[in-house]
Amino acid sequence: MSQKDRYAVIGNPIEHSKSPWIHAKFAEQTGEPVEYGRILGPLDGFEREVRSFIASGGRGMNVTVPFKLEAHALADSLSPRAAAAGAVNTLAFGSDGVRGDNTDGVGLVRDIEVNLGVSLKGARILLLGAGGAARGVVLPIFDRAPAALTIVNRTAAKAHQLVDQFARNAAECGVRFSGGGADSAEAGRYDVIVNATAGSLDAALPDCDDSVFGAGTLAYDMMYGAQPTVFMQHAAKLGAHAADGLGMLVEQAAESFFIWRGVRPDGGAVLRELRQTLAAKA
Repeated sequence: MSQKDRYAVIGNPIEHSKSPWIHAKFAEQTGEPVEYGRILGPLDGFEREVRSFIASGGRGMNVTVPFKLEAHALADSLSPRAAAAGAVNTLAFGSDGVRGDNTDGVGLVRDIEVNLGVSLKGARILLLGAGGAARGVVLPIFDRAPAALTIVNRTAAKAHQLVDQFARNAAECGVRFSGGGADSAEAGRYDVIVNATAGSLDAALPDCDDSVFGAGTLAYDMMYGAQPTVFMQHAAKLGAHAADGLGMLVEQAAESFFIWRGVRPDGGAVLRELRQTLAAKA
């Protein structure tokens, strides 16, 4: 039996991570010789743990909370999307050192367009939140040529910072781009609303006027759980189609797998199996 290449996800906590299951399915599907584990990273020893994994023959890592900023600092080189996001969730180890990437935005876009069948081209998109999760998806959204992207955040100044940071990219892509506090959303129903806040962890709704939801709106929460989030429930009551972020989790993992192996797995098939597995446990 041939030796398998070693990969892992590092975070703290980490025991809840579904990444080992997802990557095992990708390896099975593609026939790639991949072994994937999980590492509980010490809060004061992230770099030491990564260097140890590299020394033991590790080929790459996924990085989750709370180490994405440390991974960004550790990387010898960054992809453009990782540089823009200011955070790294994928590390690749090679002869040229440690390469940092961020696959979250691509994961979001692929889940919306491929798995949910909603085109972002020409769409009016509302992004709720202006933290790291929001920052990581702006450029991949621009790449899909929407008509407009509006960022709404409780603290308007943080939304303004993101608008300033990505204004040139928006102009190059021909996207109408704006942002601010809760009152800065454009009038009328949006085609896609993405909740990039952590509010669903505390069953809290983001600041957002009900008028932006309607029939034909995709209301997408980056969070996921056994039951629909409060954001999803609220959006559904307003006539929107609601979706959680489980597909984003699978598709960002598929992009990491592609970076490491040069083979793109079928994320949709793995997502369907994962949903069935979670439903059986619920």
